[in-house]
Amino acid sequence: MEKYGKVIQATILAVGLLLLGLCIKSGIDNFTNKDRRVTVKGLAERVVDADKVTWNLSVAAVGDELESIFALLNRNVKTIQQYLKENKIEGKCTVSVKSFDITDNNANVWNERRPTYRYSVTRGLVISSNDTKFVNELLQRCSDELLARGVMLENSYANYEYTKFQELKPEMMSQAIAAAEKTAQQFAENSHSTINKIVEAGQGEFSIDDADIPYQKKVRVVSTITYSLKD
Repeated sequence: MEKYGKVIQATILAVGLLLLGLCIKSGIDNFTNKDRRVTVKGLAERVVDADKVTWNLSVAAVGDELESIFALLNRNVKTIQQYLKENKIEGKCTVSVKSFDITDNNANVWNERRPTYRYSVTRGLVISSNDTKFVNELLQRCSDELLARGVMLENSYANYEYTKFQELKPEMMSQAIAAAEKTAQQFAENSHSTINKIVEAGQGEFSIDDADIPYQKKVRVVSTITYSLKD
């Protein structure tokens, strides 16, 4: 019995040493591979037409009598409205006329010289539309065509927006992740290894910038992903 007990003890000791060796090996492997990872960026980019435009234009006049200034600006505004109507803007855009913006030049106490005219007055129109291409084409030629009708614009500029980004987001995220994985695979091949799994992944950086064409936007998604590597 004593001899049998010693055999059992020796077996338990051998099994324990074997398990200890496996644990040590696993620890060494983990220590060796813990920094075997690669961080890459994936880019997805797309040019889209803006789907909202706000077009601001204004006329200005100066003088000493507000009544005559108002009359001139009202005539100019009516000319602009007629011009827009002739260009078939109805049904495509909404037009609103802003109130007069009046500056009393005599109220500037820091001006040592008496101004030529007491009042400077502007009046603007705001045109909103989802047909951004139509508005852009009209904006490009309106200044010259209105000048031919006796109306000189003080300002004419448009702000274009893209509001449907959430509809593109899932697809572009997938494209960015696929691009990141392709880069990681290329790196792994060059280092004689393979990618294992994703260790870290950000939510992605999104940006919408102006494109070369005024009514277009460049949508960009950049994903940063860290992969572990294995032999």
